[in-house]
Amino acid sequence: MISLELLVASAIALLTAAGVYLVLRRRTFPVVLGLAFLSYAINVFLFAMGRLVIDRPPIYDKAAEGYTDPLPQALVLTAIVIAFGMTAFVVVLALRSFLETGVDRVDGTPDAESDR
Repeated sequence: MISLELLVASAIALLTAAGVYLVLRRRTFPVVLGLAFLSYAINVFLFAMGRLVIDRPPIYDKAAEGYTDPLPQALVLTAIVIAFGMTAFVVVLALRSFLETGVDRVDGTPDAESDR
C-alpha cells in the first residue's frame, strides 16, 4: 500500500519537474505557467513540512491538550501573496515585451531567425 508521504512527495516532485520544464520553454506563456507550478510546489512543500495535526487548534490555549503549529500556514499565506505579485509582474513584463518586439519569445528573436 502506498503511503501518504510518498504521495505528497511525488506530487511535489511532479509539480517541480513540470515547473522547471515550462520555465525553460521559448515562449513567454509557458514560462508564466512554469512559475505558477513552481510556486504551487513550494506551497505544498511548506505545508507538508508543518506536520499537520488533525482536530487541534492553531492557537495555544491552556485548556487544549495540544495545538497545531501556525507557522507553516503563515508561510504558505505569505508565499501565495508573493507568488501572485511575481506572476502579475511577469505577465506585465511579457505583455510589454510582446508589444515592443511583436514576438512572443523569451529572447525576443523572430521564429525564422531562431532556426538558423
